[in-house]
Amino acid sequence: MDKTILVTGGAGYIGSHTCKALKKAGYTPVTLDNMVYGHDWAVKWGPLVRGDILSAADLDGVFATYKPSGVLHFAAFAYVGESVQNPAKYYHNNVTGTLSLLDAMRRHGCGHIVFSSTCATYGVPASLPIPEDHPQHPINPYGWSKLMIEQILRDYEQAYGLTHAALRYFNAAGADPDGEIGEDHDPETHLIPLVIHAALGLRKHIEVFGTDYDTPDGTAIRDYIHVTDLADAHVAAISRLLDKGGSMMLNLGTGVGNTVRQVIEAVERVSGRTVPVVEGPRRAGDPPALYANAGGAGRLLNWTPRLSDIEATVETAWRWHEKRGR
Repeated sequence: MDKTILVTGGAGYIGSHTCKALKKAGYTPVTLDNMVYGHDWAVKWGPLVRGDILSAADLDGVFATYKPSGVLHFAAFAYVGESVQNPAKYYHNNVTGTLSLLDAMRRHGCGHIVFSSTCATYGVPASLPIPEDHPQHPINPYGWSKLMIEQILRDYEQAYGLTHAALRYFNAAGADPDGEIGEDHDPETHLIPLVIHAALGLRKHIEVFGTDYDTPDGTAIRDYIHVTDLADAHVAAISRLLDKGGSMMLNLGTGVGNTVRQVIEAVERVSGRTVPVVEGPRRAGDPPALYANAGGAGRLLNWTPRLSDIEATVETAWRWHEKRGR
């Protein structure tokens, strides 16, 4: 079996960590990235092809040259607030771009795809922890774009035989434990790097949105899953598909939530610094708590998070950001 895997968005945060995991598992990752949010320094474990999933010519070129046996699909816009302000951008890039990719796979006889989905497809949870069969009612265009793609994957399997794994993950966090790659978004919206930036003095403070939730300390709870654990799950998923395993739609999370205050306290313990905090009102649409039931990934992929204790996750992120000074 050919061990070449196409990784769309492989120069980004989760994609680059997954390329490292693929290489460690004996695969050759080929990154296709338009570099809108990707970084040259993040591509270390295989070729980088600059191109766009919206371009049939770019896709045909990379499929013809490298003949991948499967695809890991990370290429997407992922800012929730921006998706509300500019839904056209999100539906065009995320949905139309995925259709373009799937049709290129069909043209070139590539029949397996692992798709980067999201817990945002669930919307406001009716029960916790959130199971995979929880009703899916997104509350923003970003979540809707991912849910539409999940349905497209089902339809493409039924009509064309493409098998898929849609991995719905919660809050990706942390950095490569070896310090080779990490998180660098512009703009940055993820809580852990924002708190670290405040600890480093790169921002004046961290704002806590809502202190009156029905949670142990009044702040919102989220499920922080280490990016290396996510990467390992993607490798397990593509390996299962290539081994003629069936399609699957799975949650990836720790099953344990941490409050905003707990994250801030973890950064303070790891860094030895005080994080300046400003408390503000709740943001519209922010559920009090989101955390996963990820038992399906345990059963089908033999996967359990190894690195996702909140303090261990923060420690890897702190080392990465402190080294870079940002």
